[in-house]
Amino acid sequence: MLRLTGFSRQLVRHSWTAYRTTTFPTYRLFSQTALRFHGHIKKPKPGEELHVTFILKDGTQKTFEVSEGDTLLDIAQAHNLDMEGACGGSCACSTCHVIVDPEYYDALEEPDDDENDMLDLAYGLTETSRLGCQIKMSKAIDGIRVALPAMTRNVSSSDFE
Repeated sequence: MLRLTGFSRQLVRHSWTAYRTTTFPTYRLFSQTALRFHGHIKKPKPGEELHVTFILKDGTQKTFEVSEGDTLLDIAQAHNLDMEGACGGSCACSTCHVIVDPEYYDALEEPDDDENDMLDLAYGLTETSRLGCQIKMSKAIDGIRVALPAMTRNVSSSDFE
């Protein structure tokens, strides 16, 4: 939602013959998004649910029902999982690195050159490593399982706990 609010400010200017008052409008732009839109995922329609399972750093598993087209990065962030996505999902970092279950790896589209370049920077790279921002949910990968690596390139103190 974009809202314009305005107010007037009077400036007094000196003239040789008299004082003149001029009014100038001033606008400020405010942008608001509802909290439910953070994470960029949609609630799946009944009967069209897809499933994804994340294996967390501590070994626990969390399964979610998601919609077709949602990326693993958006799903993880919407559910407050420990996946950073420092570049916002633009394939410009490796902080959304995931390790895909080998049963599902061949069902994914081949990674492009940009993704391969970023994966070279990922910590703990494996043969089934991918970037979560580049994996979009589809019926072909319904039930996919991915593991979050022990650490990412953007190291934080919580990685050592």
